[in-house]
Amino acid sequence: MFEPIDANQIQLNSQGQLKHFLTTEGLSRELLTEILDTADSFLDVGERQVKKLPLLRGTTVANLFFENSTRTLSTFELAAKRLSADVLNLNISTSSTTKGESLRDTLMTLHAMHADMFVVRHSDSGAAHYIAQHVTPDVAVINAGDGRHAHPTQAMLDMLTIRRHKGDFSKLTCAIVGDILHSRVARSQIHALRTLGVAEVRVIGPQTLLPRHIEALGVMVYTDMNEGLKDVDVVMMLRLQKERMNSALLPSESEFYKLYGLTEEKLAIAKPDAVVLHPGPINRGVEIESSVADGPRSLILDQVTNGLAVRMAVMSMAVSGQMQEKQNNGENA
Repeated sequence: MFEPIDANQIQLNSQGQLKHFLTTEGLSRELLTEILDTADSFLDVGERQVKKLPLLRGTTVANLFFENSTRTLSTFELAAKRLSADVLNLNISTSSTTKGESLRDTLMTLHAMHADMFVVRHSDSGAAHYIAQHVTPDVAVINAGDGRHAHPTQAMLDMLTIRRHKGDFSKLTCAIVGDILHSRVARSQIHALRTLGVAEVRVIGPQTLLPRHIEALGVMVYTDMNEGLKDVDVVMMLRLQKERMNSALLPSESEFYKLYGLTEEKLAIAKPDAVVLHPGPINRGVEIESSVADGPRSLILDQVTNGLAVRMAVMSMAVSGQMQEKQNNGENA
């Protein structure tokens, strides 16, 4: 496991602009809002006859996935292509890159290909930070999920989805439900929600799947689903990994669904206009009832559309931040 450092030491340029996107933690409300505003401006690109913008023309994006994730990889690939970038997809076995030295060798090979951006997915926490520390200064790094640590673009597409349907964050109560302990998505969501000024953030799950001292992140903790969903505006379900179901952390799939699966009956406890999010892929009948996932209050398909716009936003902003830093360094040389 790589040791995550203070991301803002490396993910912002000297003007406070994004040059890497590694985590939502520590970023300002203004910068998160800029990401959302930029993503908003990209939402209609998919409806145009020519679905391309020239913002990353001449840029090479390397999708560096040490962990399988077809959905995330395909979204980043499409986002890069819609910005007119050249795209290189690399699915790399983690067996040969468990040590930092091996990962550094991989980076050196990619540098020789003159890639301008690395989109990194890795099973070890801190891997994206490590890469950002060791790339050449003009290469941008986007974290597409690292271990249990962070999944910032997923969090921001959730924020965009919430903002487009609910508006003012300061009036909302949001609940994150499921396996909080192992979820990089939950951590990124909590930091983003708190920074954007949500009135109350709740986490709901069995005691065995709640991190110790999670209250320190400024959330309310519930182990009872019915209590936790009372008067909630937004319900953010998490995916339950199959390996957790076979461990001592959970008795069974059916027991988890009984207590923490989102059904029509449980959703009725939330506010009448409450909306439902899920990062996907869905385990139907485990985390969520099909009628809820496919129902009128579900924003799951909206999340997919918004995810493309958010990834276009952070990629374009990071490249712009890198170019600005390079220009400033040239002027100061």
